[in-house]
Amino acid sequence: MKRRVVITGLGAISPVGNSVEETFKALIDGKNGIDQITLFDTTNSKVKLAGELKDINFEDYLDKKEIKRSDRVMVLGTIAAMEAYKHANLKPSDYDPYRFGIFVTSGIGGLETMDADISTKALRGADRISPFFIPNSIINMIGGMISIKFQVKGPNIPVVTACSAATNSIGEAFRNIRDGYLDLCFAGGAEAAINETGVFGFAALKALSVETDKNLASRPFDKLRNGFVMGEGAGVLILEAYEHALQRGAKIYGEIIGYGSTSDAFHMTAPDNDAEGLTRAIKVALDDAKVKPEVIDYINAHGTSTILNDKIETLGIKKAFGAHAYDLNISSTKGATGHMLGATGAVESIVCVKAIETSLIPPTIHYQNPDEDCDLNYTVNKFVKRDVKYAMNINVGFGGQNAVLIFKKFEG
Repeated sequence: MKRRVVITGLGAISPVGNSVEETFKALIDGKNGIDQITLFDTTNSKVKLAGELKDINFEDYLDKKEIKRSDRVMVLGTIAAMEAYKHANLKPSDYDPYRFGIFVTSGIGGLETMDADISTKALRGADRISPFFIPNSIINMIGGMISIKFQVKGPNIPVVTACSAATNSIGEAFRNIRDGYLDLCFAGGAEAAINETGVFGFAALKALSVETDKNLASRPFDKLRNGFVMGEGAGVLILEAYEHALQRGAKIYGEIIGYGSTSDAFHMTAPDNDAEGLTRAIKVALDDAKVKPEVIDYINAHGTSTILNDKIETLGIKKAFGAHAYDLNISSTKGATGHMLGATGAVESIVCVKAIETSLIPPTIHYQNPDEDCDLNYTVNKFVKRDVKYAMNINVGFGGQNAVLIFKKFEG
């Protein structure tokens, strides 16, 4: 017997807001979170812009010693989990801790730690590496910190699939609850890779925009797009078995009903030219949800602002949805946040849930120049009011990863 899986808590920090409400309002208002990089000296970097967090004091959330001993990515993931747990109105007596899982991931993990300690090795010798180097570098420590914070003792399984990591983690958490293995999960992702190693690494791949105008740097689906802008942040959802949520009187914000995932088997960093992998992932998610393509109202697209991604993603949507592709509202919120890598699928899933809740669809900002290869309705530059019953989140990642989630308005 498959169980219904509902969403009872949301938590997010992003370049446009330090909570779910701040983030969603900023996206609806078309606020741009991209600006000059301040986290390192960009004198020798062609890349000058990123989506950094703003006006956040970690000590408002965590103990100073805890912050000092943890990588930035662990801190971001834990802060998002704290908001989600509080939003879900949970308390320890509500659940069996061994049936509460943690599926919170990252695309890269503790890159701030790696960046600092590898520099220490080079400059001062290998014997000066911090004892926190290994634990703060590995991705499961985000979930480990959350587990310790809340004394949650179910499986801690971060699914690491590059920029689709959070989407896959949410999908696997969904399956674990639906199939009866768990009652609740923290599910999502965090990323904190705006440092010299992260930026210069992606720049070496020619993946990043080198625009100096923050209003032109990240422009998904625009004909003149020229690369993505790195962002940082975290998003965590509380997924819960419907019966469990009902028993404790939880408020329900939406339902997750479908998940699809495929691999392109094509190229390490480029998407499949025919979008076959993405098309299949969308169809798998629709089949899993047992809904027809025509019921989907809104898609939060991966929409990275790179030439290949936006073109191939558009093709995949058209192949999967046929004529209905032109009736969809589609948007990429990366125009505002930049690309939060392994966290992006979590924050964008939260956007889908909020679009369902509010009947507001955030825009794709910075769009100016139509592209014949990208000819769908990208909800450009201004939000749209639309009753959203079903929303889809799409994310893809290096290695040929494709991940798709379907969310539904909750009906008891």
